[in-house]
Amino acid sequence: MKQLSVIILFLGCITAQNNYPIVLIHGFMGWGPNELGGYHYWGGRKDYVEMLELDGHVVFVVSVGPVSSNWERAIEVYYQLKGGQVDYGRNHSEKHNIIQEPEGKSYEAIYPEWDENHPVHLIGHSMGGQTARMLNYLLTQEIYEDEENKVREQSDLLGGVQRNLIKSITAISAPHNGTTLTEVVTKTIPFIQYFVGVSSVVGTQFYNFDLEQWGFNRKEDETWASYINRMRTHDAWQTKNMSSWDLSLDGAQELNGFLQAEPDVFYFSFVTSTTQRQPGFQIHIPIEGTPILIRTRSKLLGSRVGYWSDGSQTDSLWYENDGVVNTISMYGPSTGSNGPDPIVEYDENELLIPGQWYWIKVCPMDHWNIIGHLGSKERMEVARMVLKAHGNRLKTLPSN
Repeated sequence: MKQLSVIILFLGCITAQNNYPIVLIHGFMGWGPNELGGYHYWGGRKDYVEMLELDGHVVFVVSVGPVSSNWERAIEVYYQLKGGQVDYGRNHSEKHNIIQEPEGKSYEAIYPEWDENHPVHLIGHSMGGQTARMLNYLLTQEIYEDEENKVREQSDLLGGVQRNLIKSITAISAPHNGTTLTEVVTKTIPFIQYFVGVSSVVGTQFYNFDLEQWGFNRKEDETWASYINRMRTHDAWQTKNMSSWDLSLDGAQELNGFLQAEPDVFYFSFVTSTTQRQPGFQIHIPIEGTPILIRTRSKLLGSRVGYWSDGSQTDSLWYENDGVVNTISMYGPSTGSNGPDPIVEYDENELLIPGQWYWIKVCPMDHWNIIGHLGSKERMEVARMVLKAHGNRLKTLPSN
């Protein structure tokens, strides 16, 4: 078996160039700090936020729609940081028949100082990586409520261009180019059921799908089984304004057509894998140490072919995976209509430049190990050190 290896960098002697806050964005079916009791999305039984804070970082954790589209998730990140009533935009809301300013989504600012002189580092796990890219797009582009007549949206976020608010974007195990695990909901529900179990929460109000924009709310005293079943069968899943579309090959390709790397943002991708090629075959199989909850899905991904709507299909390079996302999809966005973003392997001896993706492979590591769940003590320690080292790496980026 491949020896466990990962690049752990300069935990001690670094020269801090900035102390910009870190914003953590959870992925599909993720949860915020006030859900699942004391079981943390970022760290599980350990609290990665506390770990980063002990290293001198200012850390904010957001809680966004776990199954919502990246457009809506990104807007929720903005209003949680800046404060105010969520506004998804008139054009978007009318197009998808959602509530533009839903009740229950008005926030007190957790970082009211956020501006071009006080930027942030965004770190997103899984779909959170796509969400971070979407937020940067919405900040830096003119968004119109009437595209034909060039009438801008009226919200604080969508109504104007705000540059230099994001210093860096880090994607951890992110499906930049989608995943061939197309039945995202049915294949991922067991994970949240497992996390609910290990969190030992009591009562029924421990998790919220945050779909108020769809007029979808948790009923009083509704059981978890009923709530999750209503979510899974909601009509919204038949639209392109949900996570299932953004995480698909076609949906990610569409996003990659306009969520391109910006020249003033630093980009990092952490790439994970828990499979190896089966001797004598092209397919991939789970390596020793892959958790039981991951093994079936990693084996499925290791032999599955995915298709784009134009009839083209994935090849054997897509078989390597971390149990949820194809490893090849994590390096950086490469399937957009304008071609791939610049993507290079991280080298600690080279000067970092903005506008291109630096990838770092952490192997063996599955989709949940990397943020502190399911794995062996060895994997958990590696995952902890990866995030710890990266926090220090972000401090070395030049200040504005």
